[in-house]
Amino acid sequence: MAHQVETMAYAGKVPWHGLGVEVSNDLTPNQMMTKAGLDWTVDQVDSYATLSNGKKVATGMKALVRSSDDKVLTNIGQIWNPVQNEQAFEFFSEYVLAGDMEMHTAGSLKGGKMVWALAKVKESFDLFGGDKVESYLLFSNPHLYGKSIDIRFTPIRVVCNNTLSLSLDQEAQRSVRVGHRVEFNSNEVKKALGIASDKLKTYKEMAEFLGSKRYNIDSLIEFYNNVYPRTADKRVQNKSLSMETLSKNAIACYDALEQQPGAKYAEGSWWQAFNSVTYVTDHLQGRNSDNRLYSSWFGGNQIKKRNALNTALKFAEKV
Repeated sequence: MAHQVETMAYAGKVPWHGLGVEVSNDLTPNQMMTKAGLDWTVDQVDSYATLSNGKKVATGMKALVRSSDDKVLTNIGQIWNPVQNEQAFEFFSEYVLAGDMEMHTAGSLKGGKMVWALAKVKESFDLFGGDKVESYLLFSNPHLYGKSIDIRFTPIRVVCNNTLSLSLDQEAQRSVRVGHRVEFNSNEVKKALGIASDKLKTYKEMAEFLGSKRYNIDSLIEFYNNVYPRTADKRVQNKSLSMETLSKNAIACYDALEQQPGAKYAEGSWWQAFNSVTYVTDHLQGRNSDNRLYSSWFGGNQIKKRNALNTALKFAEKV
């Protein structure tokens, strides 16, 4: 399978996926953009079809072309408002200058079709006597038709570097999406996002609630079957679960339950059960690290973790 990560830079400790080039943690957003190899622009170029007689005819579409190497990233319609990488990084400038955030990682995925910047919000909380959760703001800037700009809070559990999910639902406004048919307005996005400490506070309350409620073996199995439904051709029998058959991924979660980093925190609770899913999705699933990175933030695993959190909360409410 082709690698997903094209270029990447990170500050601080080596990321859980082990990818990228290390940089200082005091870089400005613009400096981080350059170190991550993202100091290029995209241009809209008319698209043509070559007929059998060699004549070129305008298709009415355009191509989005990268300035650094003239690579065609995607085909677009006539109405398209590209957000340049510099605009995306400028989004963080006022927060970094004010000392509220610091740039953490940035990079290019899928050959430049997905650019992201991750800034560390200087707020965190501790749970259960040492289980630390830090808050980050993730800005994804896709240069790909059909994909929207996405800005969201992304808590990370320090003990295991699991990327958690704060976007429970759109109504909660913990993430903002902006399509390319409208012009990007960073001020309006900041208003909609409502960057404030109450977002992290909300997550802390959910985590504490999960940690206060204990599962039993039957509810745990039901939880895993909800997150990873069984199929007729993908069922695995685990010796320690002789009473039940789980899918391969559910078995991986069960096996990680007491072995995952941080398993000692709120042991036997729905917080532990939920984090067994985030651990498996971030560190075990997928063929390699960069594919896990993409899926964890933008693909199926990001959705899987969000569903796992919602499901864990529902089970905890029954206790």
